[in-house]
Amino acid sequence: MTPSSSSASYVVEADGGSRGNPGPAGYGAVVKDASDGQVLAEAAEAIGITTNNVAEYRGLIAGLRAVLGLAGEGASVAVRMDSKLVVEQMAGRWKIKNEGLRPLALEAQGLARRLRVTEWTWIPRERNQHADRLANEAMDAAAKGLTWKAGGTAGPAGEAPPLAEPGLAARPSGAAPSAPQQTDLLDAGDIAELSAPAASVAAAQQRGTGWRPPTRVATSLLLLRHGETPLSVERRFSGLGDPELTANGLAQAAAAAERLSKEPYRPDVIVTSPLRRARQTAEEVARRAGLPVEVVEDLRETDFGAWEGHTFTEVRRRWPAELDAWLADPDVAPPGGESFAAAAGRVQAAGERLVEQYEGRTVLAVSHVTPIKLLLRFALMAPPQSLYRMHLDLACLSLIEYYADGPAVVKSFNDTAHLR
Repeated sequence: MTPSSSSASYVVEADGGSRGNPGPAGYGAVVKDASDGQVLAEAAEAIGITTNNVAEYRGLIAGLRAVLGLAGEGASVAVRMDSKLVVEQMAGRWKIKNEGLRPLALEAQGLARRLRVTEWTWIPRERNQHADRLANEAMDAAAKGLTWKAGGTAGPAGEAPPLAEPGLAARPSGAAPSAPQQTDLLDAGDIAELSAPAASVAAAQQRGTGWRPPTRVATSLLLLRHGETPLSVERRFSGLGDPELTANGLAQAAAAAERLSKEPYRPDVIVTSPLRRARQTAEEVARRAGLPVEVVEDLRETDFGAWEGHTFTEVRRRWPAELDAWLADPDVAPPGGESFAAAAGRVQAAGERLVEQYEGRTVLAVSHVTPIKLLLRFALMAPPQSLYRMHLDLACLSLIEYYADGPAVVKSFNDTAHLR
């Protein structure tokens, strides 16, 4: 390796692979001294059945954590990978379209903010053989029912001085790499298949250190549409207008609260749109659950502008061309209103914040048709036009589960069993 030209003190090289995509997967990461290429730490782990991209992100996360363990906050690091997708997404040049990768990307971004990353660089595979070899060692060990151990199959024996974080191993300079194995590391946007991760020395030693091994504990997002209002009875556009619940709507909210007061539905956190119909619904659940209600502004309904309070027939009569355009294109807004595309940006950001803030907990979000459909659409990685192909009843429940090492999974949709 040649000395770094990026003014970084450390270099992270990371890789991951899946034998099947999805298939048995693992990652590898190596930290080197940027001035002379000396190997300072290695990390590798088999992570069960998942995709190449998930494994690559896991390798990056392990490498960034290794630098933090070695040098602490603010250390300067150059990151190099042979995954074009991960490098471009982390550099902010490509959007993250695969919702299954978003939690991993957010975790990696959070670690990067604690460091000073001087470069995100794609390198060809032949220049990433060390990390590739570590990933293959971990997968080979798991295939034999063993766990990866630094210094075992990867190079000469010998113990290195302990590092700040367990689960990593320092490597002597000049250790000879074994021949790398090809694992078909494609930058495909495949969603991960979940599997219990293979055990590893690193995972076993990381308990209590703040390092997070692969997890099957989901962050559950329960989505509850508000109860009935006078406008919904008459099937009128109801956006930022602020009607109260009807008597029937209050009864629907109470029925939802009864269901949500029992396991497995009981929430740990309740958040709501600021609009009155959603707050009334949320407050009914909160009374039964004994929880406070947090208002999240970005969970409000779409602004329907001039169409607010009108029926579909009335809009068709007065704004036929505008309605046709709105129905055909999510980027088109009602006159004086907000497009579905614009609403998508704020709703997606709100969902990401909730998942990050309440990781591993059950969050009840009380909202409206459009925000709930958008969150479901993102979880399913569906196109924008899918919004026109969903129906949500009043006071219905839907459930999305988010996994840190895999995809978002829609577990329930438009469930109204509590209303029967």
